[in-house]
Amino acid sequence: MVGQVPPAMKEEINLSFAISNKIDALMRERGLSKKEFADQLGKRPSEITRWLSGQHNFTVSTLAMLSAFFGKSIISV
Repeated sequence: MVGQVPPAMKEEINLSFAISNKIDALMRERGLSKKEFADQLGKRPSEITRWLSGQHNFTVSTLAMLSAFFGKSIISV
């Protein structure tokens, strides 16, 4: 069944998980819990949970905001 997933969809899934893993790693570097991270960004902890699930469709605006917050790129192009 996995072989039936179109290549573009596989790439989207891989990128989504790579982004969520990067955010998780940066949170850990700073010692931030989901709640602390959410509070600092003015977000709800449930939104952070979605971000970390690997199933959130990030906007460029959100990725830019996160890059500025951490002082490190979330993605590279």
